[in-house]
Amino acid sequence: MRLNSGTFWRVFCGLKSHFDAAYLNFLAWFDPSQLCGGLHLTGPVSPLQGITGSFGAAIHGLNTPQLTDGVINRSKRMMLDTLGVGLIGTRTAVFNKALTYSQLLRSDERSSVWGKSELTLPSHYAAFVNGIAVHSMDFDDTWHPATHPSGAVLPALLALAETLPRQPSGLDLLLAFNVGIEVQGRLMRFSREAYDIPERFHPPSVVGVMGSAAASAKLLGLSPEQCGHALAIAASSAGAPLANAATQTKPLHIGNAARRGLEAAQLAGMGLEGNPAILDMNCGFGVYYKDYSPSAMAGSASADFKWILEDQDVAFKRIPAHLGMHWVVDAALAARAKLENTVGNFDLSQIRQVTLRVPPSKYIDCPFPATEHQARHSFQFNASSALLDNKVTVSSFSGAQINRPALKELLSKVEVETPKDNPPSFDKMYCEVAIETEQGQIHTARCDTFYGHWRKPLSQEDLVEKFSVNASSVLCTEGVEGVIDAIGNIERARECSVLNSYLRMTSSRDEQLYSTGSL
Repeated sequence: MRLNSGTFWRVFCGLKSHFDAAYLNFLAWFDPSQLCGGLHLTGPVSPLQGITGSFGAAIHGLNTPQLTDGVINRSKRMMLDTLGVGLIGTRTAVFNKALTYSQLLRSDERSSVWGKSELTLPSHYAAFVNGIAVHSMDFDDTWHPATHPSGAVLPALLALAETLPRQPSGLDLLLAFNVGIEVQGRLMRFSREAYDIPERFHPPSVVGVMGSAAASAKLLGLSPEQCGHALAIAASSAGAPLANAATQTKPLHIGNAARRGLEAAQLAGMGLEGNPAILDMNCGFGVYYKDYSPSAMAGSASADFKWILEDQDVAFKRIPAHLGMHWVVDAALAARAKLENTVGNFDLSQIRQVTLRVPPSKYIDCPFPATEHQARHSFQFNASSALLDNKVTVSSFSGAQINRPALKELLSKVEVETPKDNPPSFDKMYCEVAIETEQGQIHTARCDTFYGHWRKPLSQEDLVEKFSVNASSVLCTEGVEGVIDAIGNIERARECSVLNSYLRMTSSRDEQLYSTGSL
């Protein structure tokens, strides 16, 4: 599909001119923030008024001197982890299916596909497939309120940066990345519902596309009005039902958020407009939350401005599974250790029952998973794998491991309880595992905060080790070490393109092995 940008622009401007007068007359008579609750006649409405206007102004106005050391350090950790899980994600079936589809498309502008030395795609589709790779194993970071903040933003920015006439600096990349993260954090704080494990939609599909749009708008240098319109355009691409969790479609939520947010910013830069009060309205961004209560974003020059990331760190996963699984795995390992201290070894035949006390959440309650994606969302599977193997790793989710007779036998002995004092919140939940033997002995362990949670963050050494293990499955040693060094010094890099050069340093053997596998 080849787009002639000159033809597009002439047609677009011709159509736009017919609607501009009517649109401005509409704004002059009605207050957009009231359109869902009844029409209120008012005077002219400025595009920069209200909550949406405050976001547009802040996105445009934030500058690199406002990046604190704490925010820089935390965002660099997020970038490194995101690249690592994205690289290992290029070995998955869902990534390769999306890549095969995306290669059908053609464009003069091309951006890199992570872990592919020679392959490029149109920038939107590079953002799409790299975003899918990041979430393909559910191995990416998680924030509070609940979302995966980095996967929708970093792939969009790196794809966009390659197409710009002037290469952004490392500081430019850091600033745009943090703008995208900040917008997500503020949007999630418009609702108390967002603080719990989701029930209706996958949060990155809603706030992630807005974060991608904000970050891309910042890197493009859009005006305050254009930044607001980018958010409005992105809002019309938001949303994905939670019914697609635990399927191959869930990683597409991140890929689509990265792609659609980038597209929204570019369309806003070309003059496309959306509702200038999209964040102010219950039938705007408020449709996603039952208790929507938006507030303005402090201006970049305001003494009140503070990055949310400064106070709220993210969680980094040690296993490629839904965040809730980390509690149950740690509790299961501790319960197994107690049993072994008493009887000497873990003997499946001597286990009468395993009881899991977990928070209520239907989409991560999967008694007998049949696929890797179901297994990544199953309290029962992750607890049983930890008990049986005394560990949970990347290979735990292979078909061979999932279909083991011993694992299925143990799964048949698992019961789930949801105590009333165990809320479905990543900030307040706990998991308890009780192993009952045939002799009637019960060995119980509880996890309140797993290692990697924002209350107990991974050490820098362990985070780099996680990245190195993941990235080395795709990149050569020079590429792995190059990414680590580039991220570690990104604020001093004259051009952020150095990252993409390292992300392409993969051996031909690895590319041949994984480029067409498991389709």
